[in-house]
Amino acid sequence: MRIALAPLNPTVGALEHNASLVANAIGRAKASDCDVLVTPELALSGYPPKDLLYRPSFVDACAAAAKRIGEHHTDGITLVLGTPLPTDPTDPDSGVANSLVVYRDGQLVDYYDKRLLPTYDVFDEDRYFTPGRRAVVIEAKGKRIGLAICEDLWRGEDAGFAWRYRTSQDPVAALEQLGVDVLISPSASPFTLGKGKRHHELVSRHAKRLGAHVLSVNQLGGDDDLVFDGHTLIYSPDGALRRAGGLFGEGLRDGLLICDFERPTPDEADDPVVALDDEELLYRALVLGVKDYLRKTGFERALVALSGGIDSALTAVLACAAIGSERVTGVSLPGMYSSDHSMVDATELASNLGMPCMSVPIREGENALAGMLNPALVELGQKPLGEELPDVAQENLQSRVRGVVMMALSNRTGAILLTTGNKSELAVGYCTLYGDMNGGLAVLSDVPKTLVFRLSRWINEHAERLGFETPPIPQRTIDKPPSAELRPDQKDTDSLPEYHILDEIIERHVEGRQSAAAIIEATGIDAAVVQRIARLIRLNEYKRQQLAIGIKVTGVAFGAGRRMPIAQGWA
Repeated sequence: MRIALAPLNPTVGALEHNASLVANAIGRAKASDCDVLVTPELALSGYPPKDLLYRPSFVDACAAAAKRIGEHHTDGITLVLGTPLPTDPTDPDSGVANSLVVYRDGQLVDYYDKRLLPTYDVFDEDRYFTPGRRAVVIEAKGKRIGLAICEDLWRGEDAGFAWRYRTSQDPVAALEQLGVDVLISPSASPFTLGKGKRHHELVSRHAKRLGAHVLSVNQLGGDDDLVFDGHTLIYSPDGALRRAGGLFGEGLRDGLLICDFERPTPDEADDPVVALDDEELLYRALVLGVKDYLRKTGFERALVALSGGIDSALTAVLACAAIGSERVTGVSLPGMYSSDHSMVDATELASNLGMPCMSVPIREGENALAGMLNPALVELGQKPLGEELPDVAQENLQSRVRGVVMMALSNRTGAILLTTGNKSELAVGYCTLYGDMNGGLAVLSDVPKTLVFRLSRWINEHAERLGFETPPIPQRTIDKPPSAELRPDQKDTDSLPEYHILDEIIERHVEGRQSAAAIIEATGIDAAVVQRIARLIRLNEYKRQQLAIGIKVTGVAFGAGRRMPIAQGWA
């Protein structure tokens, strides 16, 4: 028997497009003499469909499309297709299931409803779906094939939420009692750094537990803030990795990973998730996230404000890799405190990337707004802008002038503005609402500053392999102390601790959910510094909730998966 796994890249809600992806995959599987084709979780609707599932017409259309594909495309092959289904087609109020439908030779063989519904981090499946109540085993070519969907296999262990299922029935245990030769697990598991290695360990353990082959296929592509890596795995009954591929669309023949049960099993195969550096995984995830967000929302061009700093440089590199340098325009926006080397670095970056770049000086705009505002400030008993430095109002005004210019260019050209702020700055509010936070996609919003530097160095070191003619980021951009350049001789460390200290506090407080007291005890970092950063993280929630959507790459991102109150007093 030959089973094909197809890590498809659907678009949420685009049923006809997604159906064509499935039909094409069926054709490729048949051409490769496969007996079974498996698609990812909710491949027909795309994942996550969110409140589209509240629309009966959408769920009915998914069910109809699944039926049409199954009845007209499955001659000579068994199809396992992920789709939402009404739990009772005769009752519109019965609920919706996250399902697999199985068709063979134009006939419905069986269906399976996901039993464990994750409701943590970015997942909200209990809001939409009714859990399944039964284990399902189908037969194909003399093999007993058990069906499971994503969380049924992971049980929250890959994300640190195993406690949620302590009292739940184990779907894998139910299949173990029934006896299976193969376990198939379609998934839509978002990429985060490190999670792929945990999946490797979990699948291996299940294979040994069942004494069966375990096949896992993940969705591929970017959907809003989530990136799906397409990681596709085949494990032998002894827990050894037999085949792996599909990672960000690579390592597949004709878009399929095929398990041939007649071939002998190697002792160990290479898993790209284990073999690749974190920097390469991050690079691939961010490029795919940018590429698919623009493609699926209809943007063909992008704008990046180039400050000469590391964040805007990295954002420009990722954008050029995603959609091509000819479709990314850089804009230098020199102000009254901009250094000459920053403008030179911005120009050099654009030249290295082969992207168009223009300069729009903002000094005239700054002066005009200061002329408008100063009389009002004096009337309010305040000093004129810039009379005494530092002047946060003047600094923010410069950022907002830049934001106005970039949004005007975006409006006129139809290009999306990519926001360049990193996770470290956003955590503590070192950013300006309606200024440098303007834009439609916050590319680095889940990438800490220390990781920004690591990734930038890695890109330069591997420039040729990545398709760049020369290391794209000017070395001075990497080496110089970070600065917003909103006042004379400004450095980030004037306001913040060194980034390696700041990022450790943020990681422990945000991702590790540790209190300030616990961080102080565990790290020995100065108590006043830790308490100040924890306070800044709390106070700046209002800014982050107005931030453009960002690409999630860590365990806890600022976005849908982290729901903190704005008005609150808990430290």
